[in-house]
Amino acid sequence: MKKRNAIVGQSGGPTAVINASLSGVIQKCLSPDNPIEKIYGMIHGIEGFLNDWYMDLGAELSPEDRMRLRLTPAAYLGSCRYKLPEDWNDAIYPLLFAKFAELNIGYFFYIGGNDSMDTVSKLSRYATQNHIDIRFIGIPKTIDNDLILTDHTPGFGSAARYVAATVREIVLDSSVYRQKSVTIIELMGRHTGWLTAAASLARKQKGDNPALIYLPEIPFSLEQFAQDVEKEWQQRQCLVICVSEGIMDSEGTFLCEYSEQKLNAFLNKKNTVWDSSPTEKNLFDNFGHKMLTGCGRVLERFIRERFGVKVRSVELNVSQRCSGILASMTDIEEAEKAGQMGVQYALNGETGIMVAFLRKSDGKHYELTFCSVNVNAVCNQEKTVPLSWISKEGNDVTTSYMDYALPLIQGSVCPPMKNGLPEYLHLKINFS
Repeated sequence: MKKRNAIVGQSGGPTAVINASLSGVIQKCLSPDNPIEKIYGMIHGIEGFLNDWYMDLGAELSPEDRMRLRLTPAAYLGSCRYKLPEDWNDAIYPLLFAKFAELNIGYFFYIGGNDSMDTVSKLSRYATQNHIDIRFIGIPKTIDNDLILTDHTPGFGSAARYVAATVREIVLDSSVYRQKSVTIIELMGRHTGWLTAAASLARKQKGDNPALIYLPEIPFSLEQFAQDVEKEWQQRQCLVICVSEGIMDSEGTFLCEYSEQKLNAFLNKKNTVWDSSPTEKNLFDNFGHKMLTGCGRVLERFIRERFGVKVRSVELNVSQRCSGILASMTDIEEAEKAGQMGVQYALNGETGIMVAFLRKSDGKHYELTFCSVNVNAVCNQEKTVPLSWISKEGNDVTTSYMDYALPLIQGSVCPPMKNGLPEYLHLKINFS
């Protein structure tokens, strides 16, 4: 069999383990017992490839580099948020496939989340319709854990561990004073609360902070929130409250988009000057997703004005995405295996699929197996936290969520260190 080449790219937001998946792809592609000759890496995803930004990963990375890559967070190859056109007649498709032909590409691997699977779907369908023999494989990645048809996604376990550990430390910090106070922690999650729910893992025993957890799956009410806060103050002086960035009211308005007038109406106040960062409210990415931030600041003001107590908001923002030091070894190993399985599925003749996780557990022992699922069924869908895993009051999660998440945050990582700091792998080639 004539050998052909493979190409791999990374897309969407970075995670602690996306490079472990990349490492798995490289390892499997360079194995001498398969028909793949070279493995190319797209710099800045499909968008960079359109500009001829790519590298020979086999030639550029030594075996030692590949081992460091496995424990390096973020996205070594760089990323993008590039949406391919819906129109098959668009000139971009023959251009892309001409570039694939020039490099003798027979295998295409794309590591990413929902929108990345959209790219895999479109390319695989175009190839099928035009009888082009290239196998397109999606390898899952997202801290949001919102891909359907898979038990969980690489990146989520490590981000959940970071959230749980960080919230536990914030709880300790907030409890050193006797005065009544509230600390609000804003966490990522546009439409799903998988990551915010991980704050529940910070509790060492029943009754610990965080006292309240709000997910976007349940409509948010400021009045109910005020009642929840008053009730919790009967139990403790210092409250830590965790909220998803995407919480919205029953009318579908994101809390971070609340106007000054609307918030003042809840507070029974006349208009006052308040910086709600209105310039951030109408920003969208290339896939049409609103860029959400700021609900913690809204709640901070609400608590201060309504109750007159000490209150601060903390936005973890990008820090929760790819902490290498707090990465879960379980997450790293599963991500690496996902990359390897993606190559194996391609070698088996599959295309237009995504690698998926299947959980086999009896409640005590956690075991993971793999399968492939149709990528067309995955893209542009979102998996939300089951309502049965959310408390009937809508301000916490049940033990079912914790049983689900705990196995995914296990195992510690010890990256190579130099001068007291992690020695991560950085891309040395400048494609600008």
